[in-house]
Amino acid sequence: MRRDIFQAIADPTRRAILSLIALQAMTPNAIAEHFDSSRQAVSKHIHILVECDLLEQKQDGREIYYHFNPKKMKEVDKWLEQFRNLWENRFTNLDSLLNKMKTAKAK
Repeated sequence: MRRDIFQAIADPTRRAILSLIALQAMTPNAIAEHFDSSRQAVSKHIHILVECDLLEQKQDGREIYYHFNPKKMKEVDKWLEQFRNLWENRFTNLDSLLNKMKTAKAK
């Protein structure tokens, strides 16, 4: 079963894992060192991120390294774009209103 990318990034621990791995590839043990939870709990989070294609596994000898997959985040960015445009328009309208009020007050 493939999980939804939005389910994956809804969890703060998984977002923290993504932030760590976005900087550099890491082994599961190196990732687990950054969290107070058990290695097994961190592995579950990693597994969910892999299922969503947000992380990719690469074997290097006996070690497995996890790499961030920025292409998959495009899906989130595309969905957020509609809201980004809405927010920008509202901020522009607010700026215009504040400038009008400032001008009216100065008169």
